[in-house]
Amino acid sequence: MVNRTLFRITGVYGLIAILAASVLMISASEAASVSWPKAPQVDATSWAVIDARSGQVVSANNANQELPPASLTKMMTLYLAFEEIKLGRLDLNTRITVSQKAWKIGGSTMFLEPRLTPTVKEVLHGIATLSGNDACIALAEHIDGSEAGFAQRMNEKAKKLGLEDSHFVNATGFPEEGHYSSAMDMAKLGAALWRDFPDMYEIFNEREYTYDGRTQPNRNRLLWSYPDADGIKTGHTEEAGYCLVGSAEKDTTRFVAAVFGTSSDRARAAHTKTLLKFSFRNFVTLRPSERDIRRQVEVFEGTEGEVWLKPADPIWITVPKGNESALSFRLRYDAPLKAPIKEGEKLGTIDAVFGTDRDNAEVLKSVDMVATRGVERASWISRQWDGLRLWWREGDEGSASETE
Repeated sequence: MVNRTLFRITGVYGLIAILAASVLMISASEAASVSWPKAPQVDATSWAVIDARSGQVVSANNANQELPPASLTKMMTLYLAFEEIKLGRLDLNTRITVSQKAWKIGGSTMFLEPRLTPTVKEVLHGIATLSGNDACIALAEHIDGSEAGFAQRMNEKAKKLGLEDSHFVNATGFPEEGHYSSAMDMAKLGAALWRDFPDMYEIFNEREYTYDGRTQPNRNRLLWSYPDADGIKTGHTEEAGYCLVGSAEKDTTRFVAAVFGTSSDRARAAHTKTLLKFSFRNFVTLRPSERDIRRQVEVFEGTEGEVWLKPADPIWITVPKGNESALSFRLRYDAPLKAPIKEGEKLGTIDAVFGTDRDNAEVLKSVDMVATRGVERASWISRQWDGLRLWWREGDEGSASETE
């Protein structure tokens, strides 16, 4: 109800202005609420979609729920193998032995037998394309002597990669107590495989593989049904349902979608495709230049009065399409900065801020800002002068500064 006193003062025109302002407020509120696109509903226990370049989550549902990952586990097995190859500790042409345990494991296999001595390269194809349980065990035993030892390495790597909802007991994904992961962790792992091993990633795009005279297809239907797809791994057990981590790329944008607990082989591919198409339709990955992000800040008690700060790492930012102009950058640092300053020293943080309302804007990502050059300490007289300058700036010393 309109305040009567206010109405008497402002009259009809004032009332019109109030109503107009109310409409604008409602419109602004509605605009803010739809600025981040709402994800489609898919029939899965949990799922997550992340931008592999920026690392940002664009949509998710029950994404941190701990669930059996089935053969998605093999992504971590392959990550460790790729790492060994990159470090020069594992050669693709090395032949490995097949133990009785690997031979008798059952489930999906590449039909290894103790009489065979496959190369590391063949075993990698057997894991990525054929989802071979026997290949996983043979490789784990070759790298660490036992599957249990290899599982310990898997858990150590999971911590380093920031997989907070995962614990591995074996290299295959066979149901076992204490063996679990989450859609968010598997999406992160898929992105890490592409980021850390780009030369090896093409193995996930292989539609079939032949070993010892047997040709088997890749179970990832996404490779046939979605032209932009190039990976990555399927999983299925009775307990886990049908799971899939899928990846695709258009221009400079790459998404990885992880879907857990769907009802069928076709359903997991269809739901993953839906999430990937939604992501490409609604989001874009931006690469701001260093020139747009770097900032010049004041330095006290130094031989120079300013220093430029630049991002410590290249920045990729994911934003909704059509809202690119709502992205801005805000520098945070402890003021005043005093010399000496070392080149490359972290001096602040730049926030990628999304939204037109400064007070309600969302921080999408924060990146360390470092000095582009060193600044030596000034003479005693110069330092005393700067001390007087700071004294006059009451309240500045020790306070946090922000700049756009």
